[in-house]
Formats: sequence, structure tokens, C-alpha cells
Amino acid sequence: MSLPKDELPIDNSQHLSDSEYEAPELAMVEVSQSVEQLTNAEGEEQAELFDEMLEEAEPGTVALLLESLPLDERYERWSQVDIDERIAVLDLMRADPRNGILNEMPEAELDQLFSQISPEDLIEWSDTLPEAMTDRALSQMGERQRQHYDRYDQYSENEIGRYAEHQFLALNLNSSVSQAQRFFRRIKLDCNDHVFLLDDDDKYIGSVRRHDVFRAAPESTLESLLWEDSRSILADASLIEAAEAIEHSNELEIAVVDTNGIMIGRITLRTATALVREHYESQLMATAGMDEDDDLFAPITVGARRRAVWLGINLLTAFLASATIGLFENVLEKVVALAVLMPIVASMGGIAGSQSLTLMIRGMAMGQISSGNVISLLKNELGIGILNGVLWAIVIGLIAGWWFSDPIIGTVIGAAILINMAVAAMAGVMVPMILQKMNQDAALSGSVILTTVTDVVGFFCFLGLASILYLY
Repeated sequence: MSLPKDELPIDNSQHLSDSEYEAPELAMVEVSQSVEQLTNAEGEEQAELFDEMLEEAEPGTVALLLESLPLDERYERWSQVDIDERIAVLDLMRADPRNGILNEMPEAELDQLFSQISPEDLIEWSDTLPEAMTDRALSQMGERQRQHYDRYDQYSENEIGRYAEHQFLALNLNSSVSQAQRFFRRIKLDCNDHVFLLDDDDKYIGSVRRHDVFRAAPESTLESLLWEDSRSILADASLIEAAEAIEHSNELEIAVVDTNGIMIGRITLRTATALVREHYESQLMATAGMDEDDDLFAPITVGARRRAVWLGINLLTAFLASATIGLFENVLEKVVALAVLMPIVASMGGIAGSQSLTLMIRGMAMGQISSGNVISLLKNELGIGILNGVLWAIVIGLIAGWWFSDPIIGTVIGAAILINMAVAAMAGVMVPMILQKMNQDAALSGSVILTTVTDVVGFFCFLGLASILYLY
């Protein structure tokens, strides 16, 4: 919510949107060199070196350096970070290493830290913080800050309302231009290019651009400068929808409103970009069963437990593929060359399917896939799969036939490649759609299911056709 008319917003330069993904002042090569120097040093030498780095490094660089250290060394170096810089550094760390540091801090230091935290930072941290620690942080906040926290906490981590900034310039639409000019001169907020206009009930009416404010007569009202193309976005919109809205608006910031039209905050281009990037990073890590917030030096038991489930699922799919192969023991015993060629069938189907799957996941993430166009997309991907299948079936069939001096084996692998690539293309489209209907993350489990489909279909077609032609 905007501040009362007689108050000024405070500087929020350490908020996620303003700094989380800013490039540090050091080039990445220099950062890597700093990491190498710090990790190779020990004891007092490391402490002195870290002190020197703290004098020049931005919070993002400090966060990276701390994450690069084993746990014991990390906690020792953390004690060297200035108390006033700690929130900024923790805000730029991944959740696991951040939570590890918080758990190791003495209670008095923890309370002092939480007394400085903003509602925006706590909202972000609370997704992974233990509930007791979140409650502890809230107990250190003032009433106004807790209200901001509660307002944003009602939205899920996939809704833009959770990340809206509550520090913005908003005035009543009947306010004078001179008031807006005075506020613009005194307020320092990132991406502050508008004054948002509200009615007496705090409902969003529109916005006025900064340059229009300074061109207008001081005695005129802001309502007379209202920009016709002012945009807003609902707080329950997805992160992708918010990013698209601000991108299409060609503005640095847009208003975030609830279902009643009340303005609850603003979202800046930098915030939207950071959130979307984080979203895609989490999807990328999810494809390997990992979490983007995992600590590089997480305890062995914790890391093993997290990965064990994924390995178990992969083992089940491997057993399924092996069981399919086991159905054709007779033909494998008679034609050993089939075993040599089996990986080719599985690999070609897997690659073809992953291409379609990647396209689908990207389209779904961008909101481009719907029930109205999925059939057309399925036909298109099937056509691509068949065309590539024919091409590579001919190439691989000729090579296999020449290699083993057996035209039958060339025919078998060619047919299997064609069928498997066509099925893989269809599976790449259908698997994420089915998972979405089941409220499952396609980025997390789609690749495992797709690999199972292409392996089973590929082996069944290849060995099944071979059985027909060689044994009957």
C-alpha cells in the first residue's frame, strides 16, 4: 500500500527486484579468481583475505564467496560480515546456505537481524524458512510491516502479488502537480518513473509519467495529466503473465491491484525479469531432480536423501525397459548384432522426444499452449517426427545393412527408428499436457516419463520386428 500523504517512502535498494540479479562490480573472471584465492587460503590467511574482499565487494559477490566455502569455513567468515550488510548478503544467497547460516546464528544476533528485515525479504525467505523462524522474524516487525507481510502472504509463490513492492509513489488524483514534483525530487526509488493515482478508497485510477509532471503547470491537478494507456495487473496473475504485461507496456513499472481494484503495490521490469529467470532456473534444476536452492556443500545425508527418490524412480523406468528387452531373449541369442544396435534406437527416439518436450514446456511456461492449439501443435510435431524419422531411418538402415552385411537388419532398425521418432514426437507433446491436467510439474517428471516411453516403444518395435523376420 502507498504511504500516507505526509510520509515519504524509504529507500529499498536491497530488495530482490533492485539487486538480486545485478551483475557485481567485478567481472565474472575476477569473481572466479576471488573464489579460488579464498578457497585455497586457510585460517588467519583466509580471514584476512576475506576482510580485504569485503571492503570492495558488493553483497552479491559476498554471497557467492560464502556459498563457495565448506560449511565450517562459511560460518567463520560470516561472522566477519558487517551487521548492516547481512540482510543484503543473505537476500542474495540460495535458500539452503541462507537457512544454514540463520540456524547457526546466536539468538541475540538473529533477533537483531530480523529487526532490520523488510516484509518483501521475509516473504521470499518464508518459502523455505521453518515456520517458527518466520514467526520469530514477524515478532521483530512493527505493526505496519506485519500488515504488508500478511497482505502479500495471501498470494502463492507463483502469483505476482506475493512479490509486489509496497514502496511506490501514489497520490490522490485530485493532488496538485507541485506535490508530485516535490515528491519526485525527494524520493529515491528504483525504476520510479510514475506517480500512481488513487481515488479516496485507494482504488487504482491510472498513472502519470514523470516527464509529464515536470512539464505541467504546478497549480494543475494530476487528474488532468492522467495517462490514457495506464496499465495494471491483478495480484493473482502468474509471474509469466506479469512479465509479459510489463514487457508489452514498454514501461519500467506497473501497478498491482487486487480483485477490488485496490492498489497493493507495483512491479518493476527488473523484478519481473529476476522472478522469471529464477522460475526458469528452478525448472532447469528440476529436470535433474534437483532444487535451485540446494547448497553446494549440503550435508551428505541431506543431499543423498534428496537425490535417492529421483534415482529410485529412474531405476523403476530402467527395469521396465529391461523387462521389454527380456521378452525377446530368443532373437537376441540368435542375432547378436541386434544388441549392438539397440542403443541407437533408444537414443534417436529420446532426442526427438526431448526436442518436442522442450518446445512444449517453454510454450506452457509462456502461456502459449491451450486446448485450442494443442491438436495443431501435435500434428505439426508428428509431421516433423515422421519427416526426420524417414530421413534417419534410411541413413541408419543403409549403414546397419552394410555394416553387418544383412539387409534384413537394416530394414528392421530403419522401421524401428521411424516408428520410435514419430511416437517420441507425439509423446513430447502429450506427456506435459497430461501432467498439467494432473497438476504435476512437467519440467520435473516429463523427461523421465518420455525416456521410458521412447525406450519401451523403441525396443519393442526393434526386437519385435526382428523376431517376426528372423524367427517366423
